[in-house]
Amino acid sequence: MFKYRIAFLGALMASLQAFSSQAQVLTLKQAIQTALANYPTIKAKANYVKASQASVKEASREYLPDFTLSGQQDYGTVNAQDGPLYSYKGLSVSSSGPVLPDQSGAASFGSLYLANINWDFFSFGRAKERVKVAKSALSLDSNDLSQEMFEDEVRVAGAYLNLLAAQQLITAAQSNLDRADSLQKTVLARVKGQLNPGVDSSQANAEVSSAKISLTNAIDYEQTAANQLAQLMGVPAQPFVLDSQFVDRIPSGLAGPSGPNSSSVVDPKQHPLLKYYEARIALSQEQTKYLRTGNWPTFSLFGVGQGRGTGFDYNYSATNPDAYTQNYLTGVGIQRTNYLIGVGVTWNLTSTLRVHQRVVAQEFNTMALANEYDLIDQRLSAQRVLAETKIKNALSNYEEAPVQVKAASDAYLQKSVLYKNGLSTIVDLTQTFYVLNRAETDRYIANNNVWQALLFKAA
Repeated sequence: MFKYRIAFLGALMASLQAFSSQAQVLTLKQAIQTALANYPTIKAKANYVKASQASVKEASREYLPDFTLSGQQDYGTVNAQDGPLYSYKGLSVSSSGPVLPDQSGAASFGSLYLANINWDFFSFGRAKERVKVAKSALSLDSNDLSQEMFEDEVRVAGAYLNLLAAQQLITAAQSNLDRADSLQKTVLARVKGQLNPGVDSSQANAEVSSAKISLTNAIDYEQTAANQLAQLMGVPAQPFVLDSQFVDRIPSGLAGPSGPNSSSVVDPKQHPLLKYYEARIALSQEQTKYLRTGNWPTFSLFGVGQGRGTGFDYNYSATNPDAYTQNYLTGVGIQRTNYLIGVGVTWNLTSTLRVHQRVVAQEFNTMALANEYDLIDQRLSAQRVLAETKIKNALSNYEEAPVQVKAASDAYLQKSVLYKNGLSTIVDLTQTFYVLNRAETDRYIANNNVWQALLFKAA
């Protein structure tokens, strides 16, 4: 059930070598394990699975016969008339007395004890199909749980990488602020020495303010990303120290002249989302089979054992109306026993008309579920192609980012030296200032995007 989840973790972390991390460092694997243990939706769906397991047991025991025990002790009269009496399911046995010319108020104690068994021993596989339906429902809930766990892993991994990118953006913003502070000091010194016009100091002050705002925005974004990760992990909001290996390197399986490895370690048809939709189809098919069993009769075995007691004597009649006693123990004892066994068949012939339409409706539901499965399969196929493209593009940007940073650093250094020697303007210097900041930001983003592209492929 969870092979795809394990493969996802392996694909995402195969390039990372084991290392001894500090206790405060939160690894991706730890973040995912914490989320799987704490996330309320996963707990809820795990309980749904347990409920389905209990339903399977209940459906399996549905085939057992009904065994009913009954006992009653009464006090009343026994006036009677000749006439028909229907006993529903054998649980009611008539009590009668002699036909008297007038209503009698003679009353005594009586008792009735019986054991009843009814067993639908053959119904053309109805009981077995009911068990299969319950098992299919269990499979559906299990696949739903697996899919939810997989989606949560993807969400946590994405939030982890987003937080890591946010932290790197803070680093880039801090570097930008440091350069702005350095530039400000240089400009103020040259303005005080009357080597540059005073407007340059205003420009430098503006750059410092802009860099501080950018740093604040980066911190705000990092705090939002950390809060989102904490929510997915089911832990209180807190600052996180993340695994630096996602910054220092890219997946080794994607690097090199061969480019990304397009071979998949998992059959695409084993994707948790597809398995979930397969389970929906399987459940609908089993429900169709179960409905078809309603066309056939049910064969039953039944048996009744009865014990009776009465305070009326055997010769109680119109000519001997005093032949009874109101003694309690005499009335509630067992004086006569009877038994009855038999076999019966029940077949509602008109149910066929209703069952046919139910089966037709369920078959259309199955077809609709199959159409939804095809749609999901098409989307995943398109996303697999897109994932390969994203990986190639991310690797291309990753390889180009150092070139951009090197060129921007050289340009900034050149303009800085020229400005300090009065050979360049503050506008030319700040232009390279922007270019270098953008290049450093792009470098961090390019590195993170490689991992994000691999995550997209795994998902």
